[in-house]
Amino acid sequence: MRFSVSRNRACLLLEISCALVSRLPNTLAALDKGEIDLFKASKVTQLTRDVSDEVAAQVDEFMAKRLAERDPAAIRGSVNYAVQKFDPDGYRERAAKKRALRRVSLKHEDETMSTLSGHLPAEVAGSIYASMSRAAQTRRKADKSRTLEQHRADVFAERLLAESGRGKPRPHIHVYVDLLTLTGARKDPAFLAGYGPIPDWLVREIAAEPTSTWSRLITDPATGQLLEAGPETYRFPASLARLIKARDRECTHPGCHRPAEFSEIDHITARARDGKTDHHNGHGYCKIHNLLKEEPGWSAEPTGNGGMIITTPSGHTYKTAPEPLHEPRTAPDEDERAA
Repeated sequence: MRFSVSRNRACLLLEISCALVSRLPNTLAALDKGEIDLFKASKVTQLTRDVSDEVAAQVDEFMAKRLAERDPAAIRGSVNYAVQKFDPDGYRERAAKKRALRRVSLKHEDETMSTLSGHLPAEVAGSIYASMSRAAQTRRKADKSRTLEQHRADVFAERLLAESGRGKPRPHIHVYVDLLTLTGARKDPAFLAGYGPIPDWLVREIAAEPTSTWSRLITDPATGQLLEAGPETYRFPASLARLIKARDRECTHPGCHRPAEFSEIDHITARARDGKTDHHNGHGYCKIHNLLKEEPGWSAEPTGNGGMIITTPSGHTYKTAPEPLHEPRTAPDEDERAA
């Protein structure tokens, strides 16, 4: 948190540095000479991270004269070849383990776009892409208003949203929007869970979809925050859990943006330390950060309405609080009076 980089980025930089210094002297020398940059060096470290020191040394020697004046993809291809050449049995074992780690990931980008990708066995991914391409080419012949890439993307979305592989797509997403923005009286951005702010025109398009469903959230006009609810019990009731997820929208740990609907609802001050089960002491935390807060040296103090002050083992403190669902209002404005 001190350097404002993600945990994954910090771990990657540390991993690259350690590998270059301890196992890949030729690659490090090429970096020092300016023959390659850190990104190209990372192509060597990434593919040798799981091999023995002996194999890493062989790959490093093999690559010594294959780094300068080559692009990252070419370097990666040569390293991949060398690893298979010098460690065929190990490569086979690692491939089997990685094929078991197939997954789907989501990366949000700018201007209302995101990238949904699947980490799959090569032959499976290739077959999927070829199938979508054939369908897109067929559609393109009948519909020239969309490009081949657009048709391919639409086929991809339709096939995934139709959960059984058949029938119409049934999207289910969480959007938080001010009523005045929804009706068109305002043009404030809304909030798409897991993504962040989205423009008013997009949220109205989403709301107009026939399959959209609605839940009413009542906010305090003076603060923009959701109103209090919840009894004095250990487990968060379903109604209070829904309120906290709607209020927080994301994991409340600084720098984490995992959507709250995929997070855990827990106490900021533990119930065992007399923490209350209410919306002031409840918050959404992803599983990793929920476990992290129990580690020695970590502590958190609630500041009200899901806000807290986090103290790390190094003694640094960080304040975090849910963003209001809309700008605070002290009195009805002209738009509201007109409505």
